[in-house]
Amino acid sequence: MKNIDKLKKAFTEALNLPADSEIEGLTYNSIPEWDSLAHMALISHLDEAFDIMIDTEDIIELSSFEKAKQILAKYGVEFE
Repeated sequence: MKNIDKLKKAFTEALNLPADSEIEGLTYNSIPEWDSLAHMALISHLDEAFDIMIDTEDIIELSSFEKAKQILAKYGVEFE
């Protein structure tokens, strides 16, 4: 599975969204499903999917799908 697909899967599972949801434009609190509890679930999914441990500062800064890609790149996750 490509990293972009892993990222989309983490978002859909953590935010409990349908698999065909438009993920790439999401921002924190832009939908009711992405609240503070779901945000922590998302971090857990990302940690597990990419076998990393996201720092507290990055947890706070992760405010969108695009920002998630930028933060994951800091941990060596590459997106094509």
